[in-house]
Amino acid sequence: MTIPVLGLQASIANKALQSAEQEPSLERIATLDRLLEEYFQSKFVVHASLSRQLVSFQANKARPIYRWYKFKEGFSAGLVEFLLAKYPPNGNRILDPFAGSGTTLFVASELGFDADGIELLPIGQQIIKTKLTIDSHLVENDLVLLRRWVEDGQWRFSERRLPLPELRITKGAYSERTRELIERYLAAIQHEPPVLQTILRFALLCVLEDVSYTRKDGQYLRWDYRSGRKQGKKPFNKGEIFDFEAAITQKLRQIIEDLTPSPLQPSLFSNGQHQRGQIFLFSGSCLDILPQLPAGHYSAIITSPPYCNRYDYTRTYALELAMLGVGERELWELRQNMLSCTVENRSKDLLSMNPAWRTAIDAADNQELLQAILAYLDDQRVIGALNNNGIPRMVRGYFYEMACVIAEAARVLKPGAPFMMVNDNVRYAGASISVDMILSALAESLGFNVENILVLPSGKGNSSQQMGQHGREPLRKCVYVWRRR
Repeated sequence: MTIPVLGLQASIANKALQSAEQEPSLERIATLDRLLEEYFQSKFVVHASLSRQLVSFQANKARPIYRWYKFKEGFSAGLVEFLLAKYPPNGNRILDPFAGSGTTLFVASELGFDADGIELLPIGQQIIKTKLTIDSHLVENDLVLLRRWVEDGQWRFSERRLPLPELRITKGAYSERTRELIERYLAAIQHEPPVLQTILRFALLCVLEDVSYTRKDGQYLRWDYRSGRKQGKKPFNKGEIFDFEAAITQKLRQIIEDLTPSPLQPSLFSNGQHQRGQIFLFSGSCLDILPQLPAGHYSAIITSPPYCNRYDYTRTYALELAMLGVGERELWELRQNMLSCTVENRSKDLLSMNPAWRTAIDAADNQELLQAILAYLDDQRVIGALNNNGIPRMVRGYFYEMACVIAEAARVLKPGAPFMMVNDNVRYAGASISVDMILSALAESLGFNVENILVLPSGKGNSSQQMGQHGREPLRKCVYVWRRR
């Protein structure tokens, strides 16, 4: 039986007053964290099936179609299958408000569910739209032309070159030879039929990181020493920088292999066991789009929001965003419209965006552990103990915006529908932030019962800086399962 949330908050507050000082401190955070862990103790389940490979992109690497683009922040198709089997929806429509590369959408469709996704970043939108275009418009002649394109390689000798789109943060990302070949490739594909153009542009997006001097590194785009850019104390070597001709040819052959019909794969996202469900993509921020969706419309949500970990997707995916024509102003707007997960996110006026979020904001205001963490981080900022003064604003924005997302999820889900979410705990200035328990407590305030918090058998580490200053402390990586009341 679920304890009333107001009673829970009062109980935690009273115990905390007796057992810890009220000034911002790690001791008070630890006390409140322990009390919340005691409250949720029966909900934690260490699940041996949930490997880090399954709850990440790694398990997609050998899976046809899903392996094409390495969306490193995504989860695997196998995880979606696992969750839909373990917590089957009582209905036919699934939602992913942070759709990424569309894994939830395509697996749900393959299993016969209709699936709606919301995605802000143009690279995620492009991956989803490309797969939908291939699935609905590809004909045998397109595959014939694609094979010929790979075999002939005539694009290499194109006299025309189409200028390579760049952003300030991507200038110098390729060798002169690679840049020349990309520009010849871009010019050559303009003469191909529409579906073939779509596949060829997509294949290019898939190999940009491999042929560049850069590597995606969470918070930023990391530059290899061979780029000529100024390096820190320890120059970075990303390893092999692939030849463009070899990389694009290998990627196109992989796509051809996955698109070649076989008895086991009669169509792109159908295994022949179910009638494929319909997929619809909303392009934009879930904070803008969720309030527009009808109430009680969805039978389940499966998602993984950005983590509260300072990862800036507008930087790590800058090569792809530049290639898709995103300009400097649009890049800045994308960064600000993202869920607050970077130190550059400005505070959002959530009540101006939607006055109905008052309840969600009140729930965050009254979450004791969250408020203790925010007070501690503010105090650390004042005394100059943080390596970036934007961290308190980011953490505050993250949880308040997630409270609004949770409130909207409760509104659009049917009673009894599951909300399944992958997320990581984090650590700042020595304070371990139990994202799983804080969000679960907010969920209970906003219309959900916490059914399970599925814990991966091995926790993840924290940053080298945190370990150096505060010691190593494994952080839980979990899949939350909430049930709409």
